[in-house]
Amino acid sequence: MKIDDLFEIIEARAESDPEFSWTAKLLSQGPDKCAEKFGEEAIESIIAATKKNKSELIHETADLLYHLIVMLHANGVTLTEITDELKTVSYTHLRAHETVLDLVCRLLLE
Repeated sequence: MKIDDLFEIIEARAESDPEFSWTAKLLSQGPDKCAEKFGEEAIESIIAATKKNKSELIHETADLLYHLIVMLHANGVTLTEITDELKTVSYTHLRAHETVLDLVCRLLLE
């Protein structure tokens, strides 16, 4: 699954009945609740990383990405806006051959 597929899934689920869809239920609670849930998942991902538990880190990172996209959707931010920003920003603090994701992981683990 690609990240744009996940954006599309969340957009579709946002229109679902909150009684039957976790995504719709979370979105119905507003952007602040979505941000709170994203923060919880970020902490769980950091804990998994510091415990060096690869399978838990994979699981928690999947949850983190899902909740990031839900939070973005709740705030009206699109994938295109993010990718456009990535194209315009100069990441002068990146090491040679390091991606933004590499930088984020490095900063979380340092």
